[in-house]
Amino acid sequence: MRHLLLALLVMTLSACGGGPRPPDWKQDSVSLLERYKKAELKGQNRLAESYFEQALDAVGGAARIEETARLHLVRCATRQASLSFEPCSGYLDFAKFGASAEDQAYYRFLGGQWDTLDPGKLPAQYRDFLANREPAKTADTLRNISDPLSRLIAASIAVMHRQADDATLALAAETASEQGWRKPLLVYLKLLENRAVQNGDQAAAEKLRARIKLVEHTL
Repeated sequence: MRHLLLALLVMTLSACGGGPRPPDWKQDSVSLLERYKKAELKGQNRLAESYFEQALDAVGGAARIEETARLHLVRCATRQASLSFEPCSGYLDFAKFGASAEDQAYYRFLGGQWDTLDPGKLPAQYRDFLANREPAKTADTLRNISDPLSRLIAASIAVMHRQADDATLALAAETASEQGWRKPLLVYLKLLENRAVQNGDQAAAEKLRARIKLVEHTL
């Protein structure tokens, strides 16, 4: 996730070094995108969409196609962290006119199109994840991803490809819990509850239901 924002964030760093002041549309889009991600992960759907539309307006007002495609890609990745899988048509609509190699690789990574993916275009933590996708190794690999959102995005891919064991689901749930990200937390708690029921662990299932009720009460 972080590498997708690098192109938008680098201009704010340049200002700290005494360089030219970044254009307003760049600063606005970065700020609004961060607000979008927080609202989306907290399950504040209307607020999230409001921030995203404002970010699109900021970038669209400058007629920036590549940056517009990247905004849609970040939204797809953020939603996928809550196991909301979608074709990411917004990204494709603009990527056909121009998208960076890194964005193209990330799009394929999200969709599991690994045969046509250049791992070298992904951040190191995702390259390690791709190289160690056996269920028994997934949780340990995910722990090595320091960024919480990137960890959840990788976890979503493990779920998509049926490579997520109980340890992976528990790690994803606790990652979301530590951040207070209610939307992915609720999804993973429910997956863990189903696993507990299947395993006949009634005590664990009851505890998970209690946690689920706590989260649902806030949404």
